[in-house]
Amino acid sequence: MRKYFGTDGVRGVANTELTCDIAYKLGRAGGYVLAQGDHRVKVVVGKDTRISGDMLESSLISGLMSVGCDVITVGVIPTPAVAYLIKEYGADCGVVISASHNPFEYNGIKFFNKDGYKLADEVELKIEEYIEDIDKIEYHPIGSKLGRVIKQGDPQRDYIEYLKSIIDVDFKGLKVVLDCANGASYEVAPIVFDELGASVITINSNPDGININDKCGSTHTQSLQEAVLKHHADLGLAYDGDADRLIAVNEKGQIVDGDHIMILSAIYLKKEKKLAKDTLVVTVMSNIGLRIAAQQHGINLETTAVGDRYVLEEMIKSGYNLGGEQSGHMIFLDYNTTGDGVLSSLVLAKIVLEERKTLSELASVMVEYPQVLVNARIKNENKNRYMEYPEIKSEIERIESILDGCGRVLIRPSGTEPLVRVMLEGKEKGQIKELATNLAKLIEDKLS
Repeated sequence: MRKYFGTDGVRGVANTELTCDIAYKLGRAGGYVLAQGDHRVKVVVGKDTRISGDMLESSLISGLMSVGCDVITVGVIPTPAVAYLIKEYGADCGVVISASHNPFEYNGIKFFNKDGYKLADEVELKIEEYIEDIDKIEYHPIGSKLGRVIKQGDPQRDYIEYLKSIIDVDFKGLKVVLDCANGASYEVAPIVFDELGASVITINSNPDGININDKCGSTHTQSLQEAVLKHHADLGLAYDGDADRLIAVNEKGQIVDGDHIMILSAIYLKKEKKLAKDTLVVTVMSNIGLRIAAQQHGINLETTAVGDRYVLEEMIKSGYNLGGEQSGHMIFLDYNTTGDGVLSSLVLAKIVLEERKTLSELASVMVEYPQVLVNARIKNENKNRYMEYPEIKSEIERIESILDGCGRVLIRPSGTEPLVRVMLEGKEKGQIKELATNLAKLIEDKLS
């Protein structure tokens, strides 16, 4: 059972749950496990704008250098940039210090392998084994075999040039508002849009270490919606703290979420004959409206559990090149190995320009069905037993009959809390809210 690694690296409140000691041990154990062959190991290390980033970076790279790893520090940069730079710089692995969309007091440490992918479960478990008993690492290089901090290339510029080479379109005449969440995209995103010729208005791009994700970015879009209307922009684009996800706003100030962006991208790529196997990979949380739109446009769907790592696993296994989540993680596997908010926003802007339509017109290909989520608090040991009760099973069947193919019931046990999450989707929000509330109460009564 995992003690340190979650679904997206090691996370916690910096300096209490995620301490310098843990960061050092992660560096030492991770560097030791990921080192391959007899060559000098190189590790790319990047971070977001949190105040704790410098502290944790110092400890992490000390651990890496203590087992002979050379460290390429790339500073504040989006998570997907690190995944790209690992391959660009011929490194053996990479590490990002970030807690993504979480508040500033949190931080995290996430590893990528030499191919830019998140680590396999067995590798993370091996690193945890050494963290628990760090003295098992008996390698203590001395003299010239110690690791050092090295410089290579111009990380930010190298990533920007790569993004521009993918898009290769003149954005002249396009006005965009960028909400950088006071996070890792605050320099890269405005520069790349500006250099492609767009008229750029930037908000929430003055990080001070504590304002990352603070009422801004992809999880708090109100200021972006207001800015789009104020500046009469063509679209607004909001990233999260480490810039691996994107939520958009159309010219009317309305939110365009990950489901809409994914189906627009899939339709566009299919038209360009670039959508592998005419298939889009989504999670169980994607709206039924996306499924209907996909069917109407001849796009196949593959569905995974919630989590971008599961989306990516399915893409790699089956040879697909586009997938993502409603929350805004989108993976364009032809270009990068992880969710990339800036790349996703460039692709969306390119679609708007080339289709010569407003974002609201384009997004209308998908009609979003109302979704209601209600938590049922139960005993932790009962989280997976809800279908053992005939009354619960019968109620689910009754609800599905009422929805009559125009909605669905989704029940997900929480991975971290003693909860079962009841999600209903349908045409009438009032109806599904009542049905979801009653079902959640029945589950609580039976399992608490």
